[in-house]
Amino acid sequence: MGKTRLEAFSDGVLAIIITIMVLELKVPHSPTLEALAELLPVFLSYVLSFIFVGIYWNNHHHMLHTVTRVNGAILWANLHLLFWLSLIPFTAGWMGENHFETLPVALYGFVMMMAGIAYPILQQVIIASQGPHSKLKIAIGGDWKGRASGGIILVGIVTAFFNTWLACAIYAVIAVLWFIPDRRIEHNLVHEPAEE
Repeated sequence: MGKTRLEAFSDGVLAIIITIMVLELKVPHSPTLEALAELLPVFLSYVLSFIFVGIYWNNHHHMLHTVTRVNGAILWANLHLLFWLSLIPFTAGWMGENHFETLPVALYGFVMMMAGIAYPILQQVIIASQGPHSKLKIAIGGDWKGRASGGIILVGIVTAFFNTWLACAIYAVIAVLWFIPDRRIEHNLVHEPAEE
């Protein structure tokens, strides 16, 4: 089975996720800075979430370039990732509407952690299906960024019960860590020997 439908479906879901998030930004009912300032928590939540979804889209796009064929396991692993990403608009909206209170911030972190677990599961399923010389396996190597991100997000979730703004700052650190696209795959695809 080809990968085109998987790419198109994933891109469509991620586009819908971003659309839902932006629809949570309500227009102020009065033309004042005070009315605009009231939306600041929702806007900050949107910005952080937009960056995270963009990071996932970018890296998912690069990862799928290594796929030569798609099977049922890859489809289900991809749906697992999309499930957790589809919860971002809900948790981001809840976090912003409640001005970064403890439970919404912790739940936001939990959803991010679950997406962060689903992504390497998809990677491993792709590697298993592509065989021992998988381009993806060669490209990701030890995946220190992935492992570090998991630990950092867990610290952020725990921190949310003591200081929500610090927890959000920790989530932002993960976004900064991944903001520059993962070049390992791109580098490996560019430098692989040409097929004859």
